[in-house]
Amino acid sequence: MRGFTLLELLVALAVFAILAVMAYGGLHSVMVTEAAIKDQSKRLAQVQMAFFRLEQDLTQIVARPIRDEFGLEQPALLSGGLQDELLILTRSGWDNPLGQTRSSLQRLAYRLKDGRLWRLQWDTLDRAGLAEPRETVLVDQVQDAEFRFLGEDDQWQSHWPPVQQDGTQDSESLPRAVEVRLSLKDWGEIVRLLLLAGG
Repeated sequence: MRGFTLLELLVALAVFAILAVMAYGGLHSVMVTEAAIKDQSKRLAQVQMAFFRLEQDLTQIVARPIRDEFGLEQPALLSGGLQDELLILTRSGWDNPLGQTRSSLQRLAYRLKDGRLWRLQWDTLDRAGLAEPRETVLVDQVQDAEFRFLGEDDQWQSHWPPVQQDGTQDSESLPRAVEVRLSLKDWGEIVRLLLLAGG
C-alpha cells in the first residue's frame, strides 16, 4: 500500500488554498453588493417617502389663512423671504382616528437645516401663544431645496403669495401648480411638478 508523498500533500494544500481564496473573494463580493443594495433600497425608500409626504401636503392645500402667536394674519401658503422655513401652508385631510375634538385642517412648514429636510406640524391653526411644532426629518444629505409656484397668469414665482398691482397680497390665493426641487449629495437634483386642486 502506497501513501502520499510530501510533495503531493503540498500541491494538494496549495490547490485547496487557492480555491479557498477564490471562494472567499466571491463570497465577499456578494456580501458587499448585498450591503450596497440594501443601503440604496433604504435610501430610495426615504426619498420616495419624502416626495410622497410633500405631494400629499401640497395637493391637499386649502385657502385658510391663520393667526400667528402675535395675532397677525398669515397667508394660507407662504414661501420665499422667510427666516427659517422654506414653505408654510394649511392643508386638509388631517386624519382623526380617535375622534378628538379638533379640526381636520393642519398647519405645516418645511425647513432645511443641517443638510436635512424637516417637516413641522402644529396641533392648532390659530396659535394663542408660543406653540412648539412637532418636527420630523423627511430626508437627509440635502444640499438645497427650492419651491416655485405657477400663478393664475401662467408665470412661475419663487415667492408666494405674489404682490398684486396695488401692493397688497391676497392671503387666500393659491397657485395652480408647485415645482419641488431637491438637490441631494448622492443622487443630484430631483424635480417634481405637482398640480394643485383647481389648477
